[in-house]
Amino acid sequence: MTTSTRGADKTPAVLVLEDGRIFRGRAYGAHGETFGEAVFSTGMTGYQETLTDPSYHRQVVVMTAPHVGNTGVNDEDPESSRIWVSGYVVRDPARVPSNWRSQRSLDEELVKQGVVGISGIDTRALTRHLRERGAMRVGIFSGNAISDDGMLLAKVRQAPEMKGADLAAEVATKEAYVVPAIGAKKFTVAAVDLGIKGMTPHRMAERGIEVHVLPATATVEDVYAVRPDGVFFSNGPGDPATADHAVSVMQGVLARKTPLFGICFGNQILGRALGFGTYKLKYGHRGINQPVQDRTTGKVEVTAHNHGFAVDAPLDKVSQTPYGRAEVSHVCLNDQVVEGLQLLDQPAFSVQYHPEAAAGPHDAAYLFDRFTSLMETALMEADRA
Repeated sequence: MTTSTRGADKTPAVLVLEDGRIFRGRAYGAHGETFGEAVFSTGMTGYQETLTDPSYHRQVVVMTAPHVGNTGVNDEDPESSRIWVSGYVVRDPARVPSNWRSQRSLDEELVKQGVVGISGIDTRALTRHLRERGAMRVGIFSGNAISDDGMLLAKVRQAPEMKGADLAAEVATKEAYVVPAIGAKKFTVAAVDLGIKGMTPHRMAERGIEVHVLPATATVEDVYAVRPDGVFFSNGPGDPATADHAVSVMQGVLARKTPLFGICFGNQILGRALGFGTYKLKYGHRGINQPVQDRTTGKVEVTAHNHGFAVDAPLDKVSQTPYGRAEVSHVCLNDQVVEGLQLLDQPAFSVQYHPEAAAGPHDAAYLFDRFTSLMETALMEADRA
């Protein structure tokens, strides 16, 4: 991605999809050109958490909410150390942010971090196009980067696709670090960082868990070097079909029957570890208002999603796996996509969404308590043995 300093607000910009559809608008954020997979997010709020979610690495996010940037940007809400989206598409950016926590405008933050965006286009039409045709490669060009439409389209079609992309190691921490428990320490968890958000270990710390966040390249030996009571696999970007190392590590954890919890990319890793396949969704689930049913309780939750791939597991039966019986525990009520897995013969489960509520509803917070309960039970059984 190339960028230049920001010019006038009326600087022309153009968005080019790989199927040849073109939208013309105005520059938003940094000037230049950028490429990625075009996806849309249905969240009305929480844009700062979305932008800084490492799962959005190499994606150009289209906001379906028409007004974006109203509450500005602060230094408390980011979920990582930087913005990860490749580009940003909004209809009507706020002219002036208005919020007591705001420290600068979203436009200023995009410029500061070199994120190329576009505004003033019909994002509803673009979203409908992506729903009908599917997520696809896209380029945003502004200022001096604009040239002949045919040349711009050729550039977009030369960009890498998301299918087959191995990206987790690009966004994960390079060095292990510890998030201490809040209050009395009850458990130790090894969290394999595949693109973890900052709020996730915080939610565990609130429950008395000391979290050792490990790089995506961590081995089974690295995981057990921290003497964990449980192991966590995080969210992250890319195609799960490429994540052979993470699958191998998870299989090593399953072999030891250590309590295990995975979210998002971690759910797909569990699916592969159990022997299920994965596939690319037409346009994915992204936003903070996705309805999911917990089939173990019948409860319906409104949940935060960001995934373009899903696990291919049967909804209507219990499956036999190398690690015991497994079943689909959660399902999306919009399209019946698998949203969770659980093993019936050992303490391991996962969900395809974000229970940390950053941004998003708190309906799924109980999942951290479920993980805690699995560790409590495992410790009690170890004491009896």
